[in-house]
Amino acid sequence: MAKAKPPTVQIKAFSDHHVITQPNPLRNVVRYVDNDDEDDPVARAEQALADLSGEFDNWMVAECERLAAAYTAMTDSQFSAASRDELFRAAHDIKGEAATFGYPTAAAAAESLCRIIEHAPSLAAVPGDLVKHHIDAIQAIVREQNSIQRMGVAGELSKRLRNVADEYLTAVNQDRPEHLEAVLAPSIVPGD
Repeated sequence: MAKAKPPTVQIKAFSDHHVITQPNPLRNVVRYVDNDDEDDPVARAEQALADLSGEFDNWMVAECERLAAAYTAMTDSQFSAASRDELFRAAHDIKGEAATFGYPTAAAAAESLCRIIEHAPSLAAVPGDLVKHHIDAIQAIVREQNSIQRMGVAGELSKRLRNVADEYLTAVNQDRPEHLEAVLAPSIVPGD
């Protein structure tokens, strides 16, 4: 079966203007459904997410274990590029998944850790406690989600970690304006 030639652009000229009509090839592939067909893809996606929600806690615990293992591997290997990249990926994955899985404050702490890894001139020169405190905070937020979230501790902890990280990154990036600009930019984590 030969494909039909796509319609061409139509131009109608008037005394004071032109009307240009673009062809709409999608019009031929749209399928109209009866009102009886109430398939709602958004509702189906939300239901699938609800069905999986029982696994979110286990997934976050696994991500925290991966983050801790990456930190241990990085310190054991004297901050090799491969171990640094794995630590960044583990923190970045938590940053991206945590809000969806119900841990938005863990996402904020993970974003702060990602910023340290990304913008510190040398990860080996970053105070070890700064990175370790981020990892410990993420693990505590995931482990104690219900109790510390109710008291507001998780949000305050994430904010303080971000402030300390920003102070450090601002100080060490004074001669690196492209990094300093990124450090001073607002957070992109939802709800932060």
